[in-house]
Amino acid sequence: MHRNQKLHSFLLDKAAQLTEEWYETLNKNDEIGVYSSANPEVIKKLKLQNNDFHLHFFQVFIEEESEFFRHFDEWIEEIAQDGQHLETPIYFILREFFRTQEQYLDFIGQFVSLNEGQYSQKEINSWYRIVIKVFSEVLERFTEANNRYSNEIMKAQQDTINELGSPVISLNDNAALLPLIGDIDTMRGMFLLENTLQKCAEKNVTRLFIDLSGVHAIDSVSAQQLSKLIESLHLIGVDTTLSGLRPDIAITAVQHQLPFDKVTIKSTLAQAINTNE
Repeated sequence: MHRNQKLHSFLLDKAAQLTEEWYETLNKNDEIGVYSSANPEVIKKLKLQNNDFHLHFFQVFIEEESEFFRHFDEWIEEIAQDGQHLETPIYFILREFFRTQEQYLDFIGQFVSLNEGQYSQKEINSWYRIVIKVFSEVLERFTEANNRYSNEIMKAQQDTINELGSPVISLNDNAALLPLIGDIDTMRGMFLLENTLQKCAEKNVTRLFIDLSGVHAIDSVSAQQLSKLIESLHLIGVDTTLSGLRPDIAITAVQHQLPFDKVTIKSTLAQAINTNE
């Protein structure tokens, strides 16, 4: 009942006006995000994205719902992974969705006034209901996609942090250095184990110097992760030298039974490397 070619044409003719009115009344004082940008290129792109939203949305008045969302999902995915929108708090974005919904309801009211007496109240109500229904569905799909892309970025950033925090640095053809800094929790330990074994295999490392001078403390979790690393390196034929064990860390390492029979211990990294040479 909500499909109406005349209403579709009326709204389509108003698309550019809707975008300009939306941007004119936009709160441009947000602390961060795409809506506060003063960059002309960003503003131009933002208006184009808003206008594209209108063009997609108005199709609901002439298309079957399944076909309508098949096309609309393309817009949702595009905006959800847009860099400017990913840097915008989700509550700002939702605010603009709701402002646009109010615009649509107002313009439907204008259409009804211009065509007074031509449509039943049942038809008019169906237009309002479909707008609210579709906005709810779009909001759900957008927030899901936005969350998915945000998580992908966070994972990539965490992988980079892990990579920087667990670098295997080549010293010569067969020797490498793994300087450890900070705490070693379970997640970091798992990455440390996998990354170190992979890098040692790629670099044909047969001697790895693990320097612990930057490690704040060793607890049961970090000791377990370090033990797994030493044992695994031993199994793939990599000789391990530990250096930089402060007295308090050395005591804790003994208490947690690190496999010292599979490593060489040196006081400092310089001593370890010089001895190897």
